[in-house]
Amino acid sequence: MAEFKTWNAGGETISIRKDLRAPMRDGVELALDVYHGAEDKPRPALVALSPYGKELQALALTMPPQRRPSPMWDGCIEAGDIARIVKEDYAHVIGDLRGSGDSGGEHIGNYNAGGVSLGQDAYDFIEWVAEQPWCDGNVGMVGISYFGSMQVLAAAERPPHLKAIFVSGGHYDFYETTYHGGVMWFMPRAAREGRGGDSGWAFTDRTKSRMLEKHSPEELKKLVAERLADPDVAAWPNLVHVLNYPKHHEAWFDIAMNELDGDWYEERNPITLAPNIDIPVYLQIDQGRGWTMDGTIELFDALQGPRKLDIGPYPPMQSRPFIEEHDKMFRWYDYWIKGIDNGIMDEPAVSVFVEGSREHATGAQWPPKDVDYRPLYLRPRRKLSPEPEPMGTEYAAPDGFYQAPLTVTDKVEILDWSTDVFEEDTELIGTGAAHIFAEIDQPDTNFILRLWDSAPNGKRQLVTTGYLKASHRELDEDRTTEGNPYHPHTRAVPVEPGTIEEYVVRLYPFATTFRPGHRLVVELSNDEPLADEHNALLPPDSFHLPVGRPVTHKIYRDAAYPSRLVLPFTAPAAGN
Repeated sequence: MAEFKTWNAGGETISIRKDLRAPMRDGVELALDVYHGAEDKPRPALVALSPYGKELQALALTMPPQRRPSPMWDGCIEAGDIARIVKEDYAHVIGDLRGSGDSGGEHIGNYNAGGVSLGQDAYDFIEWVAEQPWCDGNVGMVGISYFGSMQVLAAAERPPHLKAIFVSGGHYDFYETTYHGGVMWFMPRAAREGRGGDSGWAFTDRTKSRMLEKHSPEELKKLVAERLADPDVAAWPNLVHVLNYPKHHEAWFDIAMNELDGDWYEERNPITLAPNIDIPVYLQIDQGRGWTMDGTIELFDALQGPRKLDIGPYPPMQSRPFIEEHDKMFRWYDYWIKGIDNGIMDEPAVSVFVEGSREHATGAQWPPKDVDYRPLYLRPRRKLSPEPEPMGTEYAAPDGFYQAPLTVTDKVEILDWSTDVFEEDTELIGTGAAHIFAEIDQPDTNFILRLWDSAPNGKRQLVTTGYLKASHRELDEDRTTEGNPYHPHTRAVPVEPGTIEEYVVRLYPFATTFRPGHRLVVELSNDEPLADEHNALLPPDSFHLPVGRPVTHKIYRDAAYPSRLVLPFTAPAAGN
């Protein structure tokens, strides 16, 4: 039953309408709470929709923001700063998606719920909000991550009262969110299953698996056996468990069972829907989250209406409860919803924070500056050089490492190569590639690359990352360009042990300036450290599925096999 009460925040009274119900076109009702100022008047509304539970989002009123790392940090309190939104004279509307929290209906799979597009539900939800007496008919949206993806799905449906959206840290291509270069990533599992079991999706008994609905028990038994034949999967107890007992782990079961890209991920992909969006869109993302920078940029390029792209500084994760970016968001909504001419549309469409120089590069597109892709070659004695190695394999013997499975060792073997110190500022902005010529003695492995800015005092900061499962090495030649490889990930082709193959690893978008005295260091491994300077800034579950078999790697970098990085040097650096 709906309830009306008040809350005092910093001396200001917030009116709270609890447990309202918004009817969808098929009769299912979605639960929501509304927060607004004490004065009883219509206001613009900012809508937040997710399956994470509206009661969890209410902690934004009582919990101080927790920066990473913090034992209290929770990834799912992402609907925004309730008190700040109310103070700016908007109504903050927080709803539970179909099949989650207090809402009705079934939740099936990813961006599909009970056979209904979540965008369709968002359309109905927004139009219902616009008709309420506490709303003046103007609606925007708010929230990061899943909340951000919901904004794109909603805008693609073109609800008449949705005037603009502001998306921070959204996830778009869902395959790229769950498999980086074909390597399974555990963080989406944590969001869905919950850190400690209780803080992910607000599960109900109406959460369903698409795979369980689609396949017969006999078909599923065969498919599960095929998935468990992957040594990486078979060596990870949580995956063995969820594949054998999928009930109550329905969403993660579907992800684990779909290791290749295809229809399961493309259905209602927000990027695919982007050409339908004609309202103003502001996209914001922070560096260090390579996996979502790719999707954010791809979405920006596909949009048809007024748009902004804002790439912020490292580190990658915002506070929980989420409070960042609100100043930018209110400038955007004050212009597009309240009609305040604050000059935001007179500013460049793209703004990128450049690490190192700590300046902003601006322009009309991504990358915001002209780029000259140039190689840095892996050389003997762990050097990176603009010049290729002149000697053949017999003189420039390959580097190598043997990685035992993490079931029998705690040590992750890492090879590294570094440049000489930079003598002047050297700026790089864009995507990149690593061409690695390697021989392995197994049918598969991972190639994990991490680029670092290493300072003279020994401190270092992550620049970008790249991931590629060896069996996913196939390239889409039509979409691949210099420094910007594209892997379709539609099939896995085992490696012939003992053969030398070229693996082209995509390096996620980045922007940095190497200062005088600094070095660029690239690390290569097939697993990743569970804790280091970068991973300590992420949730404890944001690592990738380790390789489950022992693998010996030989990395060739000679005249015949020129392993190299291809990096986006901006025009000023190219002229130096």
